[in-house]
Amino acid sequence: MSTGAGTDSGVRGPEPAGDAADPVEAAPPAAGWRELAAGAFRFCLLAFVGLRLAMLLIGVVSVALFPSLAPVGVSGWRAGPVDLGWQHAFAAWERFDALWFLRIADGGYRFEDGSAAFFPLYPLAIRGVSFVLGGAPLAAATLVSNAAFLAALFVTYVLTTAELSERTARTTVVLLCVFPASHFFLMPYSESLFLLLAVTAFWAARRGRWAGAGGAGALAALTRSLGVALAPALVVEALHQRAERGARVWPGVAAAAATGLGLVAYLAYWAVRAGDWFAPITRQANWERTLSFPLVTLWNGTVDAFRYLDDPNGGYWLLDWVIVVPMLAASVYAVVRLRPSYGVYLWAGLLLPLTFAFEGRPLMSMPRFLLPLFPAFWGLALGLERLRVPRAVAYVAGAVGLGILCLLTVNWYYIF
Repeated sequence: MSTGAGTDSGVRGPEPAGDAADPVEAAPPAAGWRELAAGAFRFCLLAFVGLRLAMLLIGVVSVALFPSLAPVGVSGWRAGPVDLGWQHAFAAWERFDALWFLRIADGGYRFEDGSAAFFPLYPLAIRGVSFVLGGAPLAAATLVSNAAFLAALFVTYVLTTAELSERTARTTVVLLCVFPASHFFLMPYSESLFLLLAVTAFWAARRGRWAGAGGAGALAALTRSLGVALAPALVVEALHQRAERGARVWPGVAAAAATGLGLVAYLAYWAVRAGDWFAPITRQANWERTLSFPLVTLWNGTVDAFRYLDDPNGGYWLLDWVIVVPMLAASVYAVVRLRPSYGVYLWAGLLLPLTFAFEGRPLMSMPRFLLPLFPAFWGLALGLERLRVPRAVAYVAGAVGLGILCLLTVNWYYIF
């Protein structure tokens, strides 16, 4: 749906037709597209550089500002020391699951250590870039994550302009950069690559380019288990386009099937290698995640957020809750305002991690799991407009939270 808002630069997205703007029917002319792309790239590059510089600074000074916990390595990959030095502009972000991705990229999977839970496309990308660099996994991972995030911001900007408005696109890009967990986009984590593939799948699907949507969906499913959420979303989008203008459904169904095949391919790898089709799922037990009803997870997370306020470590539960609950509210609003396919992807992406919860800390990692769910950021941007909340207020609040979580992450506190 269009908000009806004007744009910031004079370049408008397509006008709404019925329930939502239709980029297929109302693509901008070539000159307008070039102007939009140039403006989008400049804005996204500025936002990206701001986040990148902030993380460089925090990486260098964080140890001096905050006491550190002991580093925790993983099987086959030692955690680096926590000390002062310019090298920590980048090395300070080699934390937690980043070590797993680096270990897998450098030495491959091992059945017995739970590494199967980490999907292969991101480690493969690291390995390829590391080979070009002469064997530098951390530098390669940093390059892959940073390049993927900048590209993801650009595609998100273009898609948001087409679906909503350029004003909303700018707000969404900034919110993605100042969200309290946004530092994971630039760390050796798979979030930025997955966001790029997910938003690309939707961009292609909205233009009826189903081969591109299926290809991006399949790669997303090889990047994270959440990629499977794109399959039903693509089917719903195909059905919606049929209802709007009589488009054929089967290309969208084929794109969804291709997305599912991405997941099947990874499961098949483990079936051949270890005789266990479901190793990527069963290995989640290594992280003590168990099945839970999503509403129970949310309720337990809410109770724990206020139960442990007197505990010296109680801030973890409260931080999770303060970040997650407003985004859940934004996600509810997004369902009302956006096309059904976006709602399907968004809520599938929310319900999956809420179903596999960490019993001792129900909302653990949820701030990070929210990162690639871009329709939630659309809902937040639209909600700010609806409630007439100054965008600067949201930006400052997000930046403060981001600074806090960056300091904690670099110093090995259990943000995940």
